Amino acid sequence: MTNKQSQKGGDQSTNLQADQMVVHVGIDEKRAREVFQEMNLQLRQDYTQEALEIANARVSEFEDRLMPKMERVDGALKAFGDPSFQLLLVDAQKAAASTERPADYDLLSELLVHRFKKGDSRIARAGISLAVDIVDKVSDESLLGLTVAHAVNSFLPVTGDINQGLDVLNDLFGKIIYEDLPSGHEWLDHLDILNAVRLSSFGGLKKVQQYYPEILPGYVDVGIEKSSENHTKALEILDSNNLTRGLLVDHSLNTDYVRIPIPSRTQIDSIQLQRQVLHGGDLVVVPVSLTEAQKTAINTIYDLYSQDAGLKQNNINSFIEEWDKRPNLKVLKDWWDTIPIILTITAAGKVLAHSNAQRCDEKLPPMD
Repeated sequence: MTNKQSQKGGDQSTNLQADQMVVHVGIDEKRAREVFQEMNLQLRQDYTQEALEIANARVSEFEDRLMPKMERVDGALKAFGDPSFQLLLVDAQKAAASTERPADYDLLSELLVHRFKKGDSRIARAGISLAVDIVDKVSDESLLGLTVAHAVNSFLPVTGDINQGLDVLNDLFGKIIYEDLPSGHEWLDHLDILNAVRLSSFGGLKKVQQYYPEILPGYVDVGIEKSSENHTKALEILDSNNLTRGLLVDHSLNTDYVRIPIPSRTQIDSIQLQRQVLHGGDLVVVPVSLTEAQKTAINTIYDLYSQDAGLKQNNINSFIEEWDKRPNLKVLKDWWDTIPIILTITAAGKVLAHSNAQRCDEKLPPMD
């Protein structure tokens, strides 16, 4: 799975770790909890005795969700010594005290972890601060709709196998679609009021049948007809560049053709070969990056693909048939294709949605 800048989901994926901000040293788990309580003291004077008991219980639960997440991130506890992080922590405590939704404590925790990882970026910090401000205000259905819309825009499979790629997406949306998806305009208007999205009545969203084939063109491009002249040329190119013929696989949407197993031509540069080397007396398999000549050779093979528009449309139709066989993807398509207006997710909305997605699936890559 990729978020278009970083990748996850599989042995061949690459996880990118954000630069960590430098803050005061000497903060351990015990001191971090002390700082948490010291900042919380500022809030207690704002509540009546009746409200204080409820607020303390909620903030305490938030603390118990936050600390393990911060401990798991190398160096994150040091953030509790940073003044700007402490100010955000107070805002998060206010939100926790104000919400009756237990999932919000995990959501606020994810936002603070993200704040540590992105502490050097003022743009990221601004979005995170705004997201914290609306956690206790966003409705359940609106948060779900925002999260699913963000996932559609952000996460793609990295595998070149079409069926595996669809299975990855089906699994992802099975975790993210945790309730019935919202309908109508109300959830969109709610997100617009909170400045999590911007709405436009000019035009409409691309339907799933158009959108996914466009961002996963390697799945639906026609490929090279078997036993054709271009097929022979392609095999010669592979042989002359020390590339395995296994780089051409049967096209699962049209078995009369072969294709390079990538979701998009832009990923040719990231293809890695598997080589056996002798290490300590044993043969081990190690990944080897392509040479520039090999990248050029694979691009040349891609140029040999048939450009028959009719065959490509047949592939798109078959792709959607496979899509509809997967229950979570079918639910997604039926919902997405009925969204009545264009929505653009704001910086605050992206941070909120991404944090909620990571709450549902901890293996998702961090947001850039």
